[in-house]
Amino acid sequence: MRIFTEKLREVMQSVMPITLLVVLLHFTLTPLETIDLQRFLFGAFLITIGLSIFLFGVDLGITPIGKFLGKGLARSGSLKYVLGMGLVLGFFISIAEPDLHILAAQVSEVTNGMYPKNLLLLVVSVGIAVMLTLGLFRIVYRYPLNKAFTFLYLAIFGLAYFSTNDLFAIAFDASGSTTGALTVPFMLALAVGVASLNRRTQSAEEDSFGLVGIASAGAILAVLILGLFVRSDEPLSGSIPASSATVTHWLAPFLHELPKIAGEILLAVSPILIIFVLNHVFFADEKLSKRAFRRIFLGMTYLYIGLVLFLTGVNAGFMEVGRKLGMLIAGMDSSIPVLIVGFVLGVLVILAEPAVYVLTHQIEDVTTGYVKRGIVLGFLSIGVGLAVLLSVVRVLIPWLQLWHYLVPGYLIILALSYKVPKLFVGIAFDAGGVASGPMTATFILAFIQGVAEITPDANVLLEGFGMIAMVAMMPIISLQLLGAIYQRNSVKEGL
Repeated sequence: MRIFTEKLREVMQSVMPITLLVVLLHFTLTPLETIDLQRFLFGAFLITIGLSIFLFGVDLGITPIGKFLGKGLARSGSLKYVLGMGLVLGFFISIAEPDLHILAAQVSEVTNGMYPKNLLLLVVSVGIAVMLTLGLFRIVYRYPLNKAFTFLYLAIFGLAYFSTNDLFAIAFDASGSTTGALTVPFMLALAVGVASLNRRTQSAEEDSFGLVGIASAGAILAVLILGLFVRSDEPLSGSIPASSATVTHWLAPFLHELPKIAGEILLAVSPILIIFVLNHVFFADEKLSKRAFRRIFLGMTYLYIGLVLFLTGVNAGFMEVGRKLGMLIAGMDSSIPVLIVGFVLGVLVILAEPAVYVLTHQIEDVTTGYVKRGIVLGFLSIGVGLAVLLSVVRVLIPWLQLWHYLVPGYLIILALSYKVPKLFVGIAFDAGGVASGPMTATFILAFIQGVAEITPDANVLLEGFGMIAMVAMMPIISLQLLGAIYQRNSVKEGL
């Protein structure tokens, strides 16, 4: 109970600022309808309770499963076993990720079925599976992470040259959507499990990070390769619908979303649990005790309940308010308020992302407290705040395109990867995937779409896609800069 209370206090400290900001805007710049404010406040309550339960479940369930499977892969000594398990794990945890389903459905709708939802799910999941497997081999053979990312992003931008701007944005957004609240804790734990068998402590620390970044690059490559075979000379067309029905009571959206999300999360959790049980019964050399086995199942139950409550609060309580805030603030005479609010929202929303907590705690644990989670959170927040700010600028300036940001941004990232400590390269690329979670993909995306909807000459669809890509890129830069600072301080202290 003490652990849960601590997590509840931490989550309240993160969710409260964005809640207070929206309430402050309601009473000052952007008055909301009473029913919208009620939805938002109840959503904040569900997010707080759900995220606390989810994080408690991660500690009891998903982290032990990931470490158990990771150690089993490393101990097996069989390349065929690592290859097979990597492909299976990567495919199933990706295809069941709720964030990816949301993005795939939206892409199918706005492209008039040119890229069907199921096709996109299949292609992205195969890309994730292949790159997750290569990421595991990288840990086993300790191939330098900066060289791996250099090769990957040269291939990505080489393929992007032959794709349309529309598909370019969708590919990078798919990368962010595949690294959600469920997949990130599992991949992080899997990487720790494989890396922990390395007898060199420093190498084990470095190899504990980077797997999320490598796996998410697989989504980009997969979508760009798809574009070589399925393409059209016509630009994307379609519309993003507003509320599907008139809401007469603030509780109605939550009752509508709850059963749908419960089914999606059950689909997401089940494959991981089934793979764990089958591996434990038929393949594992070292069996877990009955107590540890029961504890994992209890943890997965907590994780399931918490994630359902969290996503229900986000989808039913936050999305509509985010869209309306964007429209109201962008509709003012001056563009300065929407820039300021966009930056502040980016700073605050990232603090409520569930996977961010898992990553920052793991960074502190793996580095035995040398890299403080509070400092990582600070740099991460500033990076995401700048990403949202730049996304708003992109909406306001018609000629500004996504590749104007991403190409120089990733050139800076790759250059920094050869200058900063290897540990921070892995941390930074993992943080890029972690930052673009369910809170960002719903509330911030809705805010940007609201800004685009009210801005003359702005295309809601084109400006909507690409925001997740920006949020995934900026933390990589900010955390590598943090690594450079740590390196300089270590030299000064003679460490």
